[in-house]
Amino acid sequence: MKKKIHALFISLLAAALLAGCQSEGGQEEEGSQEADQEQEITIEVEISENEGEEVISTEEHSVEEGSVLMDVMEDNYEIEEEEGFINSIEGIRAEDGEEKAWMYSINGEDASVGANDYEVEEGDEINFDFQSWE
Repeated sequence: MKKKIHALFISLLAAALLAGCQSEGGQEEEGSQEADQEQEITIEVEISENEGEEVISTEEHSVEEGSVLMDVMEDNYEIEEEEGFINSIEGIRAEDGEEKAWMYSINGEDASVGANDYEVEEGDEINFDFQSWE
């Protein structure tokens, strides 16, 4: 009889431990899902021409926190770049001898670094504008 009670006690103890482990594992999984969600940020990218006279597209993108703008552009648009400078977006580029280029601004301010050096931040409004640089 003592052996049966002892075996029952061990079985109950093992079941309680397993239930506790599953509960903790579920909490960790939920916590890690929240951490994954916290790592995503939302930015808006507008593509335009002639200092905003013609808007080609405006799109919101969810990207990983810490993403570099050049990577965001390469992942979401057809671009060509050379030495960190974007010279074509969606097939729009300067013709030979044309003094136009892609300029970009962040939250209404001219960018002070190249797209390959800018780390996007939550809520950024980024505008790439194909314009004359004369």
